[in-house]
Amino acid sequence: MTTPPKVRRASEARPAPVVLDDISKLIIEQLQGDGRMPYASIGKAVGLSEAAVRQRVQRLQDAGVMQIVAVTDPLTLGFPRQAMIGINCEGDLDTIADELAAIEEIDYVVLTAGSFDVIVEVVCEGDRHLLEILGKIRAIPAVRATESFVYLKLKKQTYSWGTR
Repeated sequence: MTTPPKVRRASEARPAPVVLDDISKLIIEQLQGDGRMPYASIGKAVGLSEAAVRQRVQRLQDAGVMQIVAVTDPLTLGFPRQAMIGINCEGDLDTIADELAAIEEIDYVVLTAGSFDVIVEVVCEGDRHLLEILGKIRAIPAVRATESFVYLKLKKQTYSWGTR
């Protein structure tokens, strides 16, 4: 049995940045291309043994540098409505962010500077479901206003920024 990927909560302290050597960056790039790539194949691509790659991958995971997860397409799974919701609120933002993160349909919570205090992303079964989620968000006493940005078409989504 595998454990689910760790979800970072807003209240958690961020660890000090990890400095990656060129080989670790190459390993990450290989796994970003295909998360199921065998360690032996990665080893050939980066010039290490299978065992050395396995150890490095484990260290990168243990350090919280990366996770190996399946990324799904919400549209093919019956979730045709996605939206970003900007939220204005009063009070302790960490507490509010934790309350928002507890809502199952919210998959992304970030504290921001600018027009909104918090921005969340939701994946919904449709517009009625989006309205239900907005009701949950607006029921949080500290929430003062929301603004929804409904996704019409996703043009780009990548996870390859991590080794620049």
